[in-house]
Amino acid sequence: MNHAVHNKMVSFIWSIADDCLRDIFVRGKYRDVILPMVVLRRLDSLLEVSKEKVLQEVDFQKNDMGLVELDDNGLQDSAGYVFYNTSKWTLKNLFNTATNNQQILKANVEDYLSGFSENVK
Repeated sequence: MNHAVHNKMVSFIWSIADDCLRDIFVRGKYRDVILPMVVLRRLDSLLEVSKEKVLQEVDFQKNDMGLVELDDNGLQDSAGYVFYNTSKWTLKNLFNTATNNQQILKANVEDYLSGFSENVK
C-alpha cells in the first residue's frame, strides 16, 4: 500500500471516530477505544466462518460428553485457529440486536468478550 492511500485510510478512520465518539470520549482517548475495537473486529471476522462449528462443539462437549470445563483442542480444531469464541454473539449480531436498553447491550457484550479463549483474553 502506498503512503498516500495509507494516509487517506487513516484520515477516514479518524473522521469516523470524530463523528461517532465526539462528546462520549475525550478526543485524546479515541485510541483507547479504536485499537481494541479494530483488534476485536479482526478476530471476529476470522472466527465468523467457523462460528457454527464452534457452537456445535460446545454443545457436544457440554451435553454429549458431559464436560464441565471445555476442551481447548476440540474448540481450536473447530475454529481453525489457536483461539476461539464460545459466545453465541458476533459483533454484527450485537450491532443488529442493539436496543436502547444499555443494560441488555452491556450484558451481551460482556458475554461476547467472556466467550473468547484464554489466549485472547
